[in-house]
Amino acid sequence: MKRRFILYRRKRGGIFYVEDTVARKQESLGTKERGEALAVINARNEAIRQPHLNLQIAKAYLAGTDSAASTRTWQHALDALIETKHGPTRDRWRRAARESALDLIRDRVIIETQAEPLLAALKAGTVSTNVHLRKLHNFCLSMNWLPWPIIPKRLWPEVRFRPKRAITIEEHHLIIEREKNPERRDFYDLCWHVGGSQTDVANLTAEDIDWPNQTIAYARRKTGSLAMLRFGSEIGEILRRLPGSGPLFPHLRTVRAGDRATEFKQRCDGLGIKGISLHSYRYAWAERAKQCGYPERFAQEALGHNSKAVHRAYAKKAQVTLPPLEEYERRSSESKVIPLPLPNGAPSAAAAASAAIGERQQTATQAASA
Repeated sequence: MKRRFILYRRKRGGIFYVEDTVARKQESLGTKERGEALAVINARNEAIRQPHLNLQIAKAYLAGTDSAASTRTWQHALDALIETKHGPTRDRWRRAARESALDLIRDRVIIETQAEPLLAALKAGTVSTNVHLRKLHNFCLSMNWLPWPIIPKRLWPEVRFRPKRAITIEEHHLIIEREKNPERRDFYDLCWHVGGSQTDVANLTAEDIDWPNQTIAYARRKTGSLAMLRFGSEIGEILRRLPGSGPLFPHLRTVRAGDRATEFKQRCDGLGIKGISLHSYRYAWAERAKQCGYPERFAQEALGHNSKAVHRAYAKKAQVTLPPLEEYERRSSESKVIPLPLPNGAPSAAAAASAAIGERQQTATQAASA
């Protein structure tokens, strides 16, 4: 059988090259040793002649360093990845592992998986499938359970999230007016004023409130970062209606996040409001802060965002009215002179300067006459 790959050596530099006689492409082997070059060429030609046998040979080699390589499936990788997570993140991964789209690869051996089954799972799934399958694929690469990427990073289908928007003040008032349950009504109202995620707001306690300094401070459940903001009379009025000790929302605290979201969606559907969720309150707070000129670093701390990029993503749809440049120039020119308060009867700075100049001129004239 004619060999597909042939070896040759260039005189200049002495580096060995391989040529694919079918594709007519050349590639440097990066070595000047004939023995190493022959080993690579022979391996490539053997791989073409007997692909199925080569898979078994590869498994035998891998078993020397990883005894489970020939039997490890994607379900095993999912279970291992879930074990590395904690709290709400682990719960999200457990739900993701149950997606029906992953049934296409769940029982496949990882090292035997080609790109087609992964692409089929991505096509059958949702945006969540794309996100979680990417992370699972990268986890297997990091654990050396995959020798190389099955799908190159740049060839993964683009993640396209549904458009997100903030809830408007009119929509919020409609929901508050329709809501008959006082605890849920105060919960929605506090979400509007605080801008916290639904889980963080539902788990607030009276101990998180510092009444003398009028601040609310809590650690975010998702990231552990501290969120702190000062409140005014409107938030104070809401807080006075809530329990003075322990959880502020005793019932909602025990409800799953998905059930709280479902209840809110039912209120919105009944009012004909589309395109929002409980998380829209967080977008609304960020946009309101940007529109009124609230300093970004204060808003970022109030929402508990660790990075400016994340915070700006929440506030990017804010409609900001820019003042004209000439107004800023006028303010700048007016602020260069700072008037000082003077006691009654004292001359102004301009009058004092004029009198001093007159005295110096009079003195100079008298000296010239003398």
